[in-house]
Amino acid sequence: MISQEDELRALLSSGLAGSAADYRLFLERLGPHLRAYFKGKLARSGRAAPEAEDLVQETLMAVHTRRHTYDVGQPVTPWLYAIARYKLIDHLRRTRASLADVPVEDASELVARDDHAAVESTLDVERLLGRLPGKMQQAIRAMKVEGLSAAEAATRSGMSESAVKVSVHRGLKALAAMAGGKGE
Repeated sequence: MISQEDELRALLSSGLAGSAADYRLFLERLGPHLRAYFKGKLARSGRAAPEAEDLVQETLMAVHTRRHTYDVGQPVTPWLYAIARYKLIDHLRRTRASLADVPVEDASELVARDDHAAVESTLDVERLLGRLPGKMQQAIRAMKVEGLSAAEAATRSGMSESAVKVSVHRGLKALAAMAGGKGE
């Protein structure tokens, strides 16, 4: 999947930079991914697979009209599948599908969420973390993002446990200042 991600990202970036051929190829390469995604989701909700074709076309149109929202520095597949998920939710609402028709294990995926806000928040955190020194970034990611203990983070980073704790404390303080506009 990583090579597919890299290829899709390169094609979209090139397309956004003006290459019509790369952009066309990007859209063509999306078709099979979206078709498989929609067929799986529709089958699990007891819907007919032919509905997938309409959803593929709607999603490709949405990708085209929202291409300006893609950040070329970020992976393309989360952005793409967020759009696809919204199209699926809209389709199920339009066709009066209810959550009662969806297996319980898939219901949480189909409930409307503000994925856009979550993606933006993640990007904001990544940008802020990127402004910290490497050891602070590493300590915060290990303890606050991955949930490691100070001892585990220390072992991974080669720092002492107290140095990890100090890095996390100082890093969080710096992030708070940056987020509040004081670090600009």
